[in-house]
Amino acid sequence: MKTCLTFMVLISLALSACSGMAIFEKTPAPAAPARATAASAVPIVVATQSPVSITIDADAEETLLINLYEQVNPSVVNIEISGQVSNDLIPLGSGSGFVIDTDGRIVTNNHVIEEADEIYVTFFSGDVAVAQLIGSDPYADLAVIQVKDVDAVLLHPVELGDSAQVRVGQRVVAIGNPFGLVGTMTVGVVSGVGRTLPSDVLAAGGGTYSNPEIIQTDAPINPGNSGGPLLDSHGRVIGVNSAIRTDGENRANSGVGFAVPINTVKRIVPQLIETGRAAYPYLGITADNSFTMPELALALNLPVKRGVLISQVTEDGPADKAGLHGGNRRAEVRGVGVVAGGDIIIAIDGVPLESFDQMIGYLILNTEVGQTVKLTVLRGNETLEVDLTLGERPR
Repeated sequence: MKTCLTFMVLISLALSACSGMAIFEKTPAPAAPARATAASAVPIVVATQSPVSITIDADAEETLLINLYEQVNPSVVNIEISGQVSNDLIPLGSGSGFVIDTDGRIVTNNHVIEEADEIYVTFFSGDVAVAQLIGSDPYADLAVIQVKDVDAVLLHPVELGDSAQVRVGQRVVAIGNPFGLVGTMTVGVVSGVGRTLPSDVLAAGGGTYSNPEIIQTDAPINPGNSGGPLLDSHGRVIGVNSAIRTDGENRANSGVGFAVPINTVKRIVPQLIETGRAAYPYLGITADNSFTMPELALALNLPVKRGVLISQVTEDGPADKAGLHGGNRRAEVRGVGVVAGGDIIIAIDGVPLESFDQMIGYLILNTEVGQTVKLTVLRGNETLEVDLTLGERPR
C-alpha cells in the first residue's frame, strides 16, 4: 500500500491523498532460519560534552540483553495463516504475536491474520496449535487470537509497560520472526514518539483514518516481525511492531520502523475480547493535515499557531449538533488549496491542543463513545466553550 509522506488524517473524513514517496510495508514473509553468533564483550568509554566520561560495562550490557531475551522469548509466538484459493487451502503468510494471559489469548496485528481461514501458532518450544480469531481492529491494526487445550507451560504472559513514559533515545528490543527466522532479537532506540500512520481503513471522501501516538524505532524490523513486541530494557511491552518504511523497491528494514503504542493496546484489546470489535469516539469533523498549524497560521493570518482548524463538519454528526462551524472559503497555502474560515479547536477538556494528531490521540486514549467533552473554540475573535457528546466512528 503506497502512502504519501504528507497525508491527511481525520476523525470522520479526509479531504485528499497524495502520490506515494514511501511505502509503509506491512506484509509478512516467511523464509528459512539462520544462525547468528555473538561478539565478545569489551569495556566501552563514551565521551560526553562535559569533562566527565561515562563507562559502560559491556559484559553487564550483554548479560542484561541475554536475560531479557530468555525472559520474554517464551511469550513470543510465530503465526502462520492459510486461506482458500480456488478451493485449495494454501499458505498466505506469517507474522508474530505475544501471549497476554493464561487463557491462551495472543495479540498480533490485524494485517497478519485478516485474510486467514486457518491460523497456526508455533510456540518457542516448537509446539504448534490451531488458533481462533477473537476480535480484530483494522483502525489500530490490532487483533486477538486464542489457542485452547494447550499445555499451560506454553503460556507465558508478557508484562505490559506504559507507552506514555517512552522517551526518544531509550533503548528498545524487538523479538519476532522476520523472514521466518523464529525467535529473532534486534536492539535499537526509540527514534521518535507521537507519530501518525494511516490505517488500512478508507473513509468517505477517499482518505484514511489515522493511527496516532505511534512509536518510531531504529531497531531492525522486517516482514515477519509484524505483531511482535517492542520491549523496554526491563522486558515490558511498550508497543506492537507494525510497519516499516521502505523506498518502494526494497522491502527490508531501512532503520525506520513503527509500533502501535501499548496504551492503545490496553484500550482496544479488552473491547476485542469482549465484543470482537472496537468502538472509537467520533467528533464528525474534517481537518486538512497537509500543513502544520504554524504554516496555516502564517499563510491564513490565523489568530493562533496551535490547535485544529476545522475544514468541514459532517451533517448531523456530533460537531454539527454541538454547533461547530466548518470552513466557508477556499484559500491557498504554498500553491495548495485549503478550506479556511472554520472554527479552531484550541483545547479539549482543558488540555491545550498542538495539532490534529494530538487531538486524535487524546480522544482514543482518554475518552469513550457517549462521553461529553468540553471544547475550547476560537470563532473569529471570540472564544467559546462548547460541550460535545462523542458519537461512534462510522463503519
